[in-house]
Amino acid sequence: MEGSRAPVIRVLSWNLWWRHGPWQRRRQAIEATRAEVRPDVCGLQEVWGGARENLAAGLAERLGMHWCWADAHKWQDSDGEELSIGNAILSRWPIIAQAETALPAEGLEDERRVAVHALIDAPGGALPMFTTHLTYGPGRSQVRTAQARTLAGFMAGHTGADGYPPVITGDLNAEPGSDELRLLGGVLTAPAVDGLVLIDAWRYASPGDPGFTWDHHNGYQARSVIPDSRIDYILVGLPRQGRGKIRSASLAGTAPVDGVWPSDHFAVVAELQQ
Repeated sequence: MEGSRAPVIRVLSWNLWWRHGPWQRRRQAIEATRAEVRPDVCGLQEVWGGARENLAAGLAERLGMHWCWADAHKWQDSDGEELSIGNAILSRWPIIAQAETALPAEGLEDERRVAVHALIDAPGGALPMFTTHLTYGPGRSQVRTAQARTLAGFMAGHTGADGYPPVITGDLNAEPGSDELRLLGGVLTAPAVDGLVLIDAWRYASPGDPGFTWDHHNGYQARSVIPDSRIDYILVGLPRQGRGKIRSASLAGTAPVDGVWPSDHFAVVAELQQ
């Protein structure tokens, strides 16, 4: 805290790219980046879990955080080990309730998507935290729009009138002007759920910074056919008596750690007023 500035809650959203690439070395780079950012709460996507260990559990243990997760899909690797991919929430404060819901994926039944919720006992009141990973792919806005509607209903059902406004983090695979984001924002069009208005934290970033989280500067993206895009978000409900007001937003994980890029996505970090 600098001077008389109000204390903040630092939120991180990051797609961890499952077990792709040099995943064992990437895990060390992920841990180093998170230790540098020092987030209070994290929404993580493409988190892997198996019978022997879970990436979210390991990250939480090493940083002394609480955690919960929901798996979206299971399969066996080449060695016959059953693995899951899912989303997780980590918190420096206790998680007092948790829930999850499947998102619709019509025509994409082999690509299950899930949203996870944690109610966090944060300073000043309960913080309703959510994270998700919407369907990937150009031309699939109709699927993601249906997912956004389900997500909004899920959030509304787990957000009380007291404490902090809801916070949703995630890889939404959609750019800011898309129908998906307009529905979730509820500012440029009618919200997906009446009264649920969410502010894009990147509006509080440095002016002129495009905030690309899918970026060809990333060592894993040099051959990507997708142009540089801002598809990862922290969205926050309207402040409640000052709590949850967005103070800043920035990117993290934008450089290699000991020669290893942590993920194929950059992370988003936002600070919210306590």
